[in-house]
Amino acid sequence: MPGALDGERTRGHDALAAEEARLRAVYGRRGSPARETYLDAGQLFMLQGQERAVLRALREQGVARLAPLRVLEIGCGSGRWLRQFVQWGADPRNVAGVDVLQDRVERARACCPSEMTIEVANAAALPFADGSFDVVLQSVVLSSVPDAAMRRRVAAEMRRVARPGGLILSYDLRVPNPANPDVQPLTRGQLRALFPDCPARWRRVTLAPPLSRLVGPRSWLLATLLEAVPFLRTHWLAVLRVPVAGRPP
Repeated sequence: MPGALDGERTRGHDALAAEEARLRAVYGRRGSPARETYLDAGQLFMLQGQERAVLRALREQGVARLAPLRVLEIGCGSGRWLRQFVQWGADPRNVAGVDVLQDRVERARACCPSEMTIEVANAAALPFADGSFDVVLQSVVLSSVPDAAMRRRVAAEMRRVARPGGLILSYDLRVPNPANPDVQPLTRGQLRALFPDCPARWRRVTLAPPLSRLVGPRSWLLATLLEAVPFLRTHWLAVLRVPVAGRPP
């Protein structure tokens, strides 16, 4: 049925093009994203909290060294997480990132080691072979894709390029962000449906950003105590293990 296959490919291409256009319009309205800065105490508290949570999750999954692992981030933006993985010991030659927006890719390339692979690509059509990566990360990407079918395609691509036995890390909103109507929370049920065969472990993380920005510059201790209250944490960090054929989960 060549005609039907050609029609399906055309619809898929059109859907990718429409999503890319939507993202450009969204980020065009919002302007240039604020650069993550470690010099602002409230921002520092949030960034270091995210980093501790990801490192803890990797340790709990038995990761002792990052040097031999291949790492991919989808929606890499300016490359902050790519640089973090290198700082933690990953080999830049094994680290890759993609983003749909050219200006963000150019910024990431300027800030990251030249050995990294950083490409303009839609996460729903990744330019990598099956099972290419040991760790695949998304940070507030799935919640930025409102179309359910497109979100499934992104998740399927993440699952495809992760090797059997590898990890998928998902850091995303668990509560609405009134300041950004272009993103929607990603529930545990929704993430399970996107990766139905991958066992997951969950943790609530990140003190609510308004609280962090308010309290962090005034009292690091108070910010730490507030972060210990589960309902004040606004994000989920989920770690999903890609199954190995013939091995129980």
